[in-house]
Amino acid sequence: MDMAESELTDILQLINSENVGPVTFYKLIKEFGSPKQAIIEAEKIKKIHLCNRRWAEDEIIRAQNLGISLISYKDRNFPPNLKLIEDCPPVLYVRGNVQILQNPNCIAVIGARNASINGRKTAAKIAFDLSTHGVCIVSGMARGIDAAAHKGAMHACNKQGETIAVLGCGADIAYPKENTDIYAKIISQGCVVSELPIGTPPQANFFPRRNRIVAALSLATLVVEATLKSGSLITADLARSMNRGLFAVPGYPNDPRAEGTNKLIKEGAILVENASDILSSISSPQIIKHPKKSISVQKPLVFATKDANLAANKTCSNIKIIDYLNYDGVYVDEIIRLSGLSASEVAFLLLELELEGKIERQSGNKVALIK
Repeated sequence: MDMAESELTDILQLINSENVGPVTFYKLIKEFGSPKQAIIEAEKIKKIHLCNRRWAEDEIIRAQNLGISLISYKDRNFPPNLKLIEDCPPVLYVRGNVQILQNPNCIAVIGARNASINGRKTAAKIAFDLSTHGVCIVSGMARGIDAAAHKGAMHACNKQGETIAVLGCGADIAYPKENTDIYAKIISQGCVVSELPIGTPPQANFFPRRNRIVAALSLATLVVEATLKSGSLITADLARSMNRGLFAVPGYPNDPRAEGTNKLIKEGAILVENASDILSSISSPQIIKHPKKSISVQKPLVFATKDANLAANKTCSNIKIIDYLNYDGVYVDEIIRLSGLSASEVAFLLLELELEGKIERQSGNKVALIK
């Protein structure tokens, strides 16, 4: 075992010890100087029961076998924005493209699981437009708004848009099961992230912990739909406490799914109708300053608002792309040729139809109407 792997084992052993969470972990490091020395001293602390060393060694092997990268807070690939929070996870399990975590222009798009069709389409459209401007979309891969945001991002930039899914379970688990296909696509085009050990099943208490990572990775958080008891409001509160931007899409007053977002707007969240509203608000790195931290982060893009407005306001909804489809399946390239639209425009229109449950994807880059 080389020095780097030995230190990673130390970190895994310490953070997975009983009564050691991220905050306690860093207090031990500060007091004793290193994970290795902290483990030695922790043996003398009655309330701490050290994790088995062999388990930590085997965890590294399990991750390697699954193609999961283990990135510690000391690793150069560790996301810099995440280091700004007091309870930063000491280790991240990352499946997919690790380099995406270095994108300083991440925005979280979150919301209700039982989202409306309009809510899902709005989330997908905003994520799509943000992605075309180099923004990486962060969400939690839940059904509803989260799934729509991931899909919208991945359909942008000729299906090369970047997205990060933060899980409330092990990085090797696709949850919920209905999002198994999305999970696979995110791994191939972006990455999934978790602080939990491999094989950890989803539990209710893991999701608030997941939410802090979603907020911390992002310059700002957008809430599309949320009830007053929605977990999305927890993420919104976390974003505010981290001095990050907060945006919300307004909704119909009598819809419970709009109560949370309307409340956020009343409390000071920026009202958002399209991507340009977000892009025009994020023009400097001031939004990510934290009063208690001095860790430097890579300067985010200064977004070109004029171009952003053109992209966000452009619509091709008047094109009846469904007229080019049938029940047997049509090649996407053929739809592009017949409609005269760009590949990105066709990609988004097809995504809208998919979110409405009107089409299904087929092998060979084909789509078909659902009977």
